[in-house]
Amino acid sequence: MKALTINFFSPTENRPTKTKSPKAAKPTKVALTGYISATGKLTLPTKTVANLGINLDDTLFKVGMDQGKRKAKSLYLVPGSDSEETFSFEKAAKSYTLALPFILTKSGVDYAKTKYAFTIRLFDYEGSTALELKLAAEAAPAKVPYTGKPRGRKPKSA
Repeated sequence: MKALTINFFSPTENRPTKTKSPKAAKPTKVALTGYISATGKLTLPTKTVANLGINLDDTLFKVGMDQGKRKAKSLYLVPGSDSEETFSFEKAAKSYTLALPFILTKSGVDYAKTKYAFTIRLFDYEGSTALELKLAAEAAPAKVPYTGKPRGRKPKSA
């Protein structure tokens, strides 16, 4: 029988060679989005509201758009004081909604025929955090023609 050559480890070899400094995990950047419903309501999902950092239950907003424009490309929500010119969000099942059907129609947003989505950008307006809703029309998915077995009576052959 051959003699075995065995390499034995020491306790000093069982330690890490370099101490790695733990990197701080970057917070995941979540896209803040929402949509305009077919009834003219601005809808913010609960995930978006959680990442906004604004309590929508208690905050009143002034709604505006760029001055001198006929069609709205962006809507602005600025926190305001308690007055007649402010709007409040309503809590729905899994979202917050703000009903603006007449304002959207006057601003050239045809929400009944086209589905609109928006991205939210936070900005500073006169010392308070405001929201810019950048509108974008979503393309409706093309309907795929039915290619299955024809149903119903067979057409009369001429």
